[in-house]
Amino acid sequence: MVGRMVKRIALGVIITVIARQVAGALSGDRPGRLPANSAKGGNLRIRDAGRDEMRDPPRRWDRVDEENDESFPASDPPANY
Repeated sequence: MVGRMVKRIALGVIITVIARQVAGALSGDRPGRLPANSAKGGNLRIRDAGRDEMRDPPRRWDRVDEENDESFPASDPPANY
């Protein structure tokens, strides 16, 4: 009885995932595509690294903060880590 319920839930999840993929393909939304208002296609501004580029910079800013800001959003740690 439990096995049958698990199979039905799994089938429902698979059907939902496939339906979303098909709906996304039909509407033109594909994984990896940037939205229309992104940096390449619109008015979204990506700021340069550094305290001087911030709209509301923090009062305290040290070397670690600077390195962290320069590495974001990359997943790699700073070079002197």
